[in-house]
Amino acid sequence: MFQELFNEIKAHQTIIIHRHKNPDGDALGSQIGLKCILQENFPEKTVYVVGDSAGHYSFMDGSTMDEIPDETYADALAIVLDTSARHLISDERYTSAKRTARMDHHIFVEKICDTEVTDTSYESCCGLVTEFALQTGLKLSPVSAKALYTGMVTDSGRFRYDSTSAQTFRLASALMEQKFDTNDIYRNLYADDFAKIRLKAQFVLKIRFTDCNVAYIYTTKEELSELSVDTFTVSRGMVGTMADIKGVDIWVNFTETEQGVLCELRSSKYNINPIAVKYGGGGHAKASGACVANKKIAMQMLSDLDALTK
Repeated sequence: MFQELFNEIKAHQTIIIHRHKNPDGDALGSQIGLKCILQENFPEKTVYVVGDSAGHYSFMDGSTMDEIPDETYADALAIVLDTSARHLISDERYTSAKRTARMDHHIFVEKICDTEVTDTSYESCCGLVTEFALQTGLKLSPVSAKALYTGMVTDSGRFRYDSTSAQTFRLASALMEQKFDTNDIYRNLYADDFAKIRLKAQFVLKIRFTDCNVAYIYTTKEELSELSVDTFTVSRGMVGTMADIKGVDIWVNFTETEQGVLCELRSSKYNINPIAVKYGGGGHAKASGACVANKKIAMQMLSDLDALTK
C-alpha cells in the first residue's frame, strides 16, 4: 500500500506537506509527525509544512507553518494529509507541485492526487502515518511520536470511539516506545480554565432537540462575535457538550461565520456521513462536517438527520 508513496518521497528533494483547513489534532499531528520523520530519515531533503493557523492546537511543537514562495512547488512533491475533498485543503498551491500524493483515513469522496493512500480502517491519519513509517522501516523519534500520538488521541476520543481497534493500540504502543510526556499532551488538550468551563455551561443551556430527539446548537454570527473566542472553540470545541445525553443518538453544532454555517455532525449509532457529503462535506461514518450557505440550508440538514432516525 505504501510503496508508491515511498518511491515518490525518495525521488524528490523538496517535499511540501498540506492538510485540511481549520486543523484539528489529527491534521496537525500527522503533518508535524510526517515532517519530522522525513527530516530524521532524509536529512538531505527540504521538508515544509503549510496551511492556516494551528489555532487551539498551537501548543504542539512544530505547529507554526512555513511560509514559502510559489516557485518552491516547481520541482516538489506535495503530500496532502487527513483530507477527503479538494475544497477542504488548506493552501491550494499543492496543485502546482511537480507531483502530488495523499494519505487519508476518511471515507473516499474523490481522487485528489497522483498517488493515493486511503484506508478507513485507521482511526486517525496519524495512525496511518505511523503504519507508513513502521512498514517502510523509517525510524521514529520522540518529537515525531509525540505529534502522532496527540493526533491519535484526539481522533479516537481518548480511545473511546468505536473506530478504536487492536490496530490502534498496536500503533500507539509503537509510538510510546519513544520517550515523550503524555501528561503534557493531556494537560494541553483537556485542562480548561474557568472561562472555558463557563463557556461550556452557556452552550449546554443552548441545546435544543428535534421531534426525533436529534440534539443541536445554533450560534449566530452576532452571538459568536460576543463570545470573544475563536470559531474553532465554538464549532468543533462545543459539539462535545451534546455527546453523552441519554437517548440522543445524533447531535449537530451549527456555527455561523462570514464564510457560511459550519456544521459539525456526530452520532453514536447512525452513519451520518452521506448527509455531510450531500451538503458538500465529508468525514467519517459517525463524525463528519460540512459548511452550508445559510441557516435555511442548515435546517434542511437537520431535517435530514431527523429522517435518518426513522
